[in-house]
Amino acid sequence: MIADNDFILDAYNPVSIMKGIAHRVRARRLELNLTQKGLATKAGISLGTLKRFENSNEISLKHLLMIAVVLDATEGFEKLFTQRQFESIDEVLSATQGKKRERGSRNA
Repeated sequence: MIADNDFILDAYNPVSIMKGIAHRVRARRLELNLTQKGLATKAGISLGTLKRFENSNEISLKHLLMIAVVLDATEGFEKLFTQRQFESIDEVLSATQGKKRERGSRNA
């Protein structure tokens, strides 16, 4: 679990990102004139889950995706952890030079 005081100095830390997502979900819900109960029902999640998310920024990935489907906001999820898109051959060459692919440790 991530404490609220972790990573305070970094704007792109897990806590800030979670707060931003919860804020944008709430704003989108209100933009669509949906109540918390209405969004929870459409998403197939409990009202308590949605309230906890909007208030404490905590939610499972599965439930977040269910909300994203209702709010027509799944595009960003499909782009998570994709391979980098290079603009030129020079970028490809500089990114691959000097890199040696290593296997992960079995003890990790």
